[in-house]
Amino acid sequence: MPKTALHPSPPPLEANDVAIVGGGTVLWFVGFLVLLPFQHTLSAHGHGSWPWICLSGGLLGLIGLWYCRARRAAIQRDRVSGEALPGQ
Repeated sequence: MPKTALHPSPPPLEANDVAIVGGGTVLWFVGFLVLLPFQHTLSAHGHGSWPWICLSGGLLGLIGLWYCRARRAAIQRDRVSGEALPGQ
C-alpha cells in the first residue's frame, strides 16, 4: 500500500459572514414581499405556504445576523486579549 504524505491543514478562510447572511436575509424578505400579493392565487393552486416560508427564512436570517455579529465580536475580543498577554 503506497504511503501518502500528510500535509498540515490550511488555516480557515475568513469571510464576511455578516454580509453573506445579511444578503440572504434581504432576499428572503424580498421573496415574501413579492409573493404576498399573490397569496390568494398561490393558495388556490396549493402553494399558499410559500410566502410564509420566505417570511420564516427572513426571521431566521435575523437570528443568524445576531449570531454572526456576536461571533465576530467574540473573535475580536479573543484577538485583543491574546495580543495583550505578555510573553506570548
